[in-house]
Amino acid sequence: MAPARRDRGGREMLLLLSALLFHPALAKVCNDRTKHGQDNSWFTRDGEDLPIMVLMPMNESAPMSSISQGIEPAVQLAIQHIRESRRYPFSLITKIYDTECDNAKGLRAFFDAICYGPKHLMIFGGVCPSVTSIIAESLEGWNLVQLSFAATTPVLADKKKYPNFFRTVPSDNAVNPAVVKFLNHYNWTRVGTLTQDVQRFSEVRNDLTSELEKADIQIADTESFSNDPCVNVKKLKDNDVRIIIGQFDENLASQVFCCAYNLNMFGSKYQWIIPGWYQHKWWEQANTTNCTVKKLLTAMEGYISVDFEPLSSRPVKGISGRTPQEYEMEYTRELRQKGVEASKFHGFAYDGIWVIAKTLTRVMELLRIKQRQNTYHNFTVDDRDVGKMVLNVMNETNFNGVTGQVMFRNGERMGTIKFNQFQDGQELKVGEYNAIADVLDLNNTIKFQGVEPPKDRTFVRHQRRHINVPLYSILSTITILGMLMAGAFLFFNIKNRNHRLIKMSSPYMNNLIILGGMLSYASIFLFGLDGGFVSDKEFETLCTVRTWILIVGYTTAFGAMFAKTWRVHAIFKNVKMKKKIIKDQKLLIIVGGMLLIDLCILICWQIVDPLRRTVEEYSLEPDPQGRDIAIRPFLEHCENTHMTIWLGIVYAYKGLLMLFGCFLAWETRNVSIPALNDSKYIGMSVYNVGIMCIIGAAVSFLTRDQPNVQFCIVALVIIFCSTITLCLVFVPKLITMRTNPDAATQNRRLKFTQNQKKEDSKTSTSVTSVNQANTSRLDGLQTDNHRLRMRITELDKELEEVTMQLQDTPEKTPYIKQNHYPDANNILSIRNFTDGKDGEKSILKNHLEQKPQAQWGSMDPSRISRGPLEDINSPEHIQRRLSLQLPILHHAYLPSIGGVDASCTSPNGSPGSSPRHRHMPPSYRVMVSGL
Repeated sequence: MAPARRDRGGREMLLLLSALLFHPALAKVCNDRTKHGQDNSWFTRDGEDLPIMVLMPMNESAPMSSISQGIEPAVQLAIQHIRESRRYPFSLITKIYDTECDNAKGLRAFFDAICYGPKHLMIFGGVCPSVTSIIAESLEGWNLVQLSFAATTPVLADKKKYPNFFRTVPSDNAVNPAVVKFLNHYNWTRVGTLTQDVQRFSEVRNDLTSELEKADIQIADTESFSNDPCVNVKKLKDNDVRIIIGQFDENLASQVFCCAYNLNMFGSKYQWIIPGWYQHKWWEQANTTNCTVKKLLTAMEGYISVDFEPLSSRPVKGISGRTPQEYEMEYTRELRQKGVEASKFHGFAYDGIWVIAKTLTRVMELLRIKQRQNTYHNFTVDDRDVGKMVLNVMNETNFNGVTGQVMFRNGERMGTIKFNQFQDGQELKVGEYNAIADVLDLNNTIKFQGVEPPKDRTFVRHQRRHINVPLYSILSTITILGMLMAGAFLFFNIKNRNHRLIKMSSPYMNNLIILGGMLSYASIFLFGLDGGFVSDKEFETLCTVRTWILIVGYTTAFGAMFAKTWRVHAIFKNVKMKKKIIKDQKLLIIVGGMLLIDLCILICWQIVDPLRRTVEEYSLEPDPQGRDIAIRPFLEHCENTHMTIWLGIVYAYKGLLMLFGCFLAWETRNVSIPALNDSKYIGMSVYNVGIMCIIGAAVSFLTRDQPNVQFCIVALVIIFCSTITLCLVFVPKLITMRTNPDAATQNRRLKFTQNQKKEDSKTSTSVTSVNQANTSRLDGLQTDNHRLRMRITELDKELEEVTMQLQDTPEKTPYIKQNHYPDANNILSIRNFTDGKDGEKSILKNHLEQKPQAQWGSMDPSRISRGPLEDINSPEHIQRRLSLQLPILHHAYLPSIGGVDASCTSPNGSPGSSPRHRHMPPSYRVMVSGL
């Protein structure tokens, strides 16, 4: 606010001064003294002293007075060198007026020089921006031209407002083209600005914005601050600004770098570009922060400072006949003699005096030419004509000075801009920019803290998360082995298709099971292919193909298994016991119907809402190799708009199919003909597949962003399910074929076991039979069987008592009466029933109605006539008794304690009458175990 108030006060003073000067009464003296026409022969006399008005603060208490003290020796050297060159027909006389860097005092000094001083052809000076701008705005009214050597404020570049103002020093805006050139050199196209909220820096920032837009460089963020810059620095970091162009003085520069240190905005990832006109070791003098000097130096390391070049670095002799280095030696000697400090503007002041000398020389030449052209008329010239001529000649200035090539473009100096870099605690020149040639020259001394220049942004490299080739190779190898196993099963099934074991197990259905397994295996190869192997269009095709193959393969394999189980269920659950023949063609129709449902779902899916390639991007990750880039992983998916609905339809259909298979497997669990029934193995397959699918689906969903884990889970689930299913179906057949091919087609005997936890009269039975009718019929047979077994036990006890009596009294006990034989016959008849036809009561009736003479107890009439003692103790009778007692004991007691099968020994002496040798169908044999 203070500079703004000063500017407004200066303008008011200027208006007041103008009113005084141009008032007829008050400005009479000044007007008379400003007329060149009163004495227009100054350009015709050689050796005349030409006065130059010099405006600058000389009072030591005034701001920026140190600049003026170091300027005066350079001005005197220039005047001396001009005089020594003897190429100029005049001597320049400088008259210094002290402005004290104050607007009012500066205007007063300027007014005194105009009104009471000598006639001035030009004004030299202007150090303080506010005083200079006020005076420069009124120059056109006085027909004077001002040349400044130290006013760098960009405000004075407005030629509409300051048409008669020139300066040998480049303005603060002059560094902006150099900065843009520097940015282009390192291909930085994205920057941010951090500006102190002061008019001087704001104007530079505005001009820089215009230059950046012309160069097509993006300004990512523009921040301004007054006191605490930390909030603004934090915003720059949040916006990922890496190249930061700062415009602030050295007092706030220490705070900026302290904030940068705390926010870790330094090092190989950041590049700071700041003004280069700070005082020497400014960080020590201007450190008003809590950061130590060490922290500041750490954050400052590598910054680039940009400023005009005070002296040319090229050893080329200029207009004075001296190189910049030779002039600097003389200037240093003058400083020592006068005991003042050097000013960085001394070179521009030195070249400024030469500009005035050349301009006045050229103006004198032009005036002389005009005088000769008007020899017959009285030639007069006024201040307005001289002012225009000076202005035109100034714009044509072009020579080599100690600051480089001196020329103006719209009153602005086209000078040289230097680039310094802060390295190891000191600034080192690393390059320069020639504004006239628009050339940037950087030397090899510039270095960055990283292996390469910082990036202008966090470069994001999109990286596909793909499946590792070794993992894909391993799982593909396992899949190939699984397919080879399936091929071996297929060869075995085709080769033995006419064998009774394979033929009864529906070889065509087995082939479909193998085909479904191989299709499931094949889908693994397609699941492992991503954008790293195929193009985007081919990936979309794979999305559809692998879905179709997996769904069709699942339905083919399990559909065939369930169809086989349905046939077993349909045959053995036939209540009416009618002959029922279900051929493989009907099973193929069932499988075809399941596949038709799949095709309808898939075709509708493909037409209505096909699968597309979608890309899912994840958060940024640091580069594992430490480069200044960020990795944004992305993953390809096969998705569509209504993915959940379609998956729900497929899962519901497959789930119903699996539940139906489980139901059939449970219903036919007791049918134990291996060649015909795979219910147990189907149940195991369904269990394994169900568990694995649930686990695999859950894990696959949770590892959606990890393609290697997801592919591994999916592949292992498919391999496990397919392999287990094929092995459960075909390995038992292989084992049976190698060990006992005929046993697989024989009936299993029905086994009954008594339930010890219930009443003794109630037993728990387990019956397996290929021709069982229904549950009620089985219960009736079990009841009859139990009743007959109890009867056998009673008869065995009675017969044992009789036998024991015969053994105790062999002499007194008569031989066994004929009426005992029917009981024995009853025993044998019941035994024959239990070993004979299952459930046929007619056999039991026939045995009970047989005559005793037809059984083993019938006596030979020739032997009845013998004596009782002789006959009963004969070897024949002893052998007959033993043949009766041993089978009874064997059949009655040994089975109750886990002995031999009741059908193994028969009381019948003839092999032909034994139940073991009866010609009965094997399907009607029944084994009774235990009483």
